[in-house]
Amino acid sequence: MTYRVVQWSTGNVGRNAIAGIAARPDLELAGVWVSDPRKVGVDAGELAGLGRELGVRASGDADELLALRPDCVVYTAMADDRITEAIDDLCRILRAGVNVVSSSPVFLQYPHQVVPEEMIEPIRQAAREGKASLWVNGVDPGFANDWLPLVLTGVCERIDEVRCLEILDYATYDNRKVVFDIMGFGSPLEQVPMLLQPGVLTLAWGSVVRQLAAGLGVELDAIEESHERLAAPETFDISCGTVERGTAAALRFEVRGMRNGRGVCVLEHVTRLRPDLGQDWPQPAGAGCYRVEVTGEPNYTLDLRLLGSDGDHNTAGLKATAMRLVNAVPAVVRAPAGLLTALDLPLVTGRGLVTG
Repeated sequence: MTYRVVQWSTGNVGRNAIAGIAARPDLELAGVWVSDPRKVGVDAGELAGLGRELGVRASGDADELLALRPDCVVYTAMADDRITEAIDDLCRILRAGVNVVSSSPVFLQYPHQVVPEEMIEPIRQAAREGKASLWVNGVDPGFANDWLPLVLTGVCERIDEVRCLEILDYATYDNRKVVFDIMGFGSPLEQVPMLLQPGVLTLAWGSVVRQLAAGLGVELDAIEESHERLAAPETFDISCGTVERGTAAALRFEVRGMRNGRGVCVLEHVTRLRPDLGQDWPQPAGAGCYRVEVTGEPNYTLDLRLLGSDGDHNTAGLKATAMRLVNAVPAVVRAPAGLLTALDLPLVTGRGLVTG
């Protein structure tokens, strides 16, 4: 069976999603939505940088695309600084009877006990009205801290702590809004960025520890968060700008799911803009990695090393986010209507992607 798909946005993740849709024999790209008027009418293959046309022109008209009655929308529009607008978009698509796989808002990957029920109910209502499903995921939050750690726990005798880490150098991550405005790199250490405002880490990654706990059958007592930042020893340039000496250049944070006074499900990020920063912090395997550490009997450490065909680990991360969504389209279309989590879906594989 072939599923007709609309790609919603063509940013860093969206471009990779278009390439992924084109690569799957069971998916057909039916349309592309863009917010930039300059992209309207441009072929999807050009927007994705594929070097060939796909025969689908981008549109800025949402009604026109929903009127195509696609089976699914791959929604990768930025939501970090436009949560309300993104939720409105998702509700609109669901009410039109179209399933959605989305990279945002990230707390919707497992919103239970993370955000108020009144924030979730409009989405559930829209899904009921349209008899459609929404699944929010990616690589982190997503695969690196849902099925990857949960599968590893299947070979444990005893579990004391499950810790999921992202250990990456963001110097080549070309998104100034995320790196400078949201994460606060390049800002004075006394200036608190959006990401580190009280409760924001828990809003973004509380879903991770809550879902891990649910997958392990654990009731958490509370969620705690903490962070630490390091300054640039000198001025240097990265892909999306200049980091001045003395401003934030490395960040380490934790979101801890607590039970009986200790962390049992922990999300940790170690983000550097240069590899020589934070030498005593966890170091990556390879150029960058997602790591799962299970403490118990026995102890396990599992490193998922990232590297794109262009030699950049950040390219690989963007593609992993896109393909986690694209490859799940058939499963989400077949799933019962509603707001889904990773725990609701069967194992999603790269079926049909083997070349030759």
